[in-house]
Order: sequence, then C-alpha cells, then structure tokens
Amino acid sequence: MMVQRYQALVSLMLSSQTKDQVTHAAILRLREHGLNIDNILATDDETFGKLIYPVGFWKKKITYIKKATEILKNEYNGDIPQSVEELCKLPGVGPKMAHLAMNIAWGKVSGIGVDTHVHRIVNRLHWIPNQTKTPEATRKALEDWLPQSLWFEVNHLLVGFGQTICKPVGPLCQNCLNKKLCPSAPKSLKK
Repeated sequence: MMVQRYQALVSLMLSSQTKDQVTHAAILRLREHGLNIDNILATDDETFGKLIYPVGFWKKKITYIKKATEILKNEYNGDIPQSVEELCKLPGVGPKMAHLAMNIAWGKVSGIGVDTHVHRIVNRLHWIPNQTKTPEATRKALEDWLPQSLWFEVNHLLVGFGQTICKPVGPLCQNCLNKKLCPSAPKSLKK
C-alpha cells in the first residue's frame, strides 16, 4: 500500500498544469522504470526529466518530487503523511493536492480539491455567495454549503467539465447543458 500511496502523490504532483493524457503517459513510463522511493532517489535528474517530459513545469517538478521523496524516506518511513497540514509541507504540494491525496491514498475526505477549473466554474455558476479570488477561498466557501458526501466527486466532475466545455477562454456555452441556468452564459442562449 505504501508504494501505491507514493505513486498517487507523484501522479498528483505531475498532474498540476498538465493534461490528463500527458500525466497518464508519464506515470506509465515511471512505473515501467520503477516508481518507488528508492528507485526515484537513485534516478539522475536527466533520466527523470526524460521520463516525465512533457508534463507542465517538468524541470521544477523534478526538484519538487525528488525533495519530497527524500523527505518521505527520511521523515515518514517511506510513506506519505496522513494529514493535509503535513502533506502541504512537502515541496510542490498545496491544499488542492493534499486534499486529493488524502482521499486517494488514505480514503479520507478532508476537503474539496479546488484547482483553477473548479475555482472558475464555481464562480461562473455563482455557487457561492460572493466571488472569490483564489482557489483556497473558493474551497472554503464551497465546503460551507456543499454536503461532505459530494466533496470528492465535485473536483473530478468540474475539472473534466472545465477542460472540455467551460474553458477559461472561449467557453463552449452553446454546447453546455447548463446554458439556460448559468448566470455567466450569454443571454442569447437562455431563450
């Protein structure tokens, strides 16, 4: 199980600012190479870079993943932390990633993983009383009213929706099932 938790964390770290297909391909290459703590620490940066390229910010992620892996080996006996607070202390891990890791790795729903897609869509749909400026503010406002039983699902559903329909620039409102209800949709689509 420890290896699976580690692989889940690395997958989440690679997924930031990266399309799902690219992350998936990188994880497959890493698994073939040997995606475990000792092997990653023994892998030189150039080889590691070739394995994860073209994930977004791949050069930075080499450093983050290697440093986080070293911390996991030395301070957590090769496992990942069991709290959001401890996960957020790892290089390259923020609240969104930590909440998702808690659910995927430990089976604990500790909060909503709010990335740029979730942040944008929640604000466009006016799901929260006041517009928020950051994903973390959106997470707190969303958790205030959304039942905890839906916290894990909302990230997965809205990220896909944000990547395909409710894009940051040029949203495909005409193809959206919510076009008649969405406060941000053009008025011409609400008829």
